[in-house]
Amino acid sequence: MPDPALGRALLIRARNAIGEEFGIAGQPEPDHPALERPGATFVTLTQDGQLRGCIGSLEAWRPLDEDVRANAKAAAFGDPRFPPLSKSEFARTRVEVSLLTPPVPLDFTDEADAIRQMRPGIDGMIFEYHGRRGTFLPQVWESLPDRQQFFAHLKQKAGFPANFWSPEVRLYRYEVQKWKEPEKS
Repeated sequence: MPDPALGRALLIRARNAIGEEFGIAGQPEPDHPALERPGATFVTLTQDGQLRGCIGSLEAWRPLDEDVRANAKAAAFGDPRFPPLSKSEFARTRVEVSLLTPPVPLDFTDEADAIRQMRPGIDGMIFEYHGRRGTFLPQVWESLPDRQQFFAHLKQKAGFPANFWSPEVRLYRYEVQKWKEPEKS
């Protein structure tokens, strides 16, 4: 179950990290004991319900406080799918933070078996093949609820055709706790 106090601390830190780049004073940052422990986050930015940036860490390798700040800046200014966030856009940008569990390898016999094991709305998935990989957070199930379609798009995100398959494919699943700022008006 998501910890509201941790969520508030992460959301404020993410927004403050982006605001610092524009010279905007941040909100006071509540403390939380989890912030000192290693953690893996994804920071997703939206405007009017549309994706505006999403960058994250798949594995915990630095303190959670540092991870969420770095990923917030990367989502705002370094997502190659979008131009850097402008100061004029900042106020109407909504921040979401996802805290990932450690990825667990999926054991499957073939592609159909892998697809059967995916849990819509629960699993974030990592597709990996020969050093290339792509991931979808569990939230992506909201726009791609069909397992086959979800998996085809995941392969494309990793840089492969939708119908690509090899017995050497590696798949991992993870779950998230997520927190979102209120809608911007």
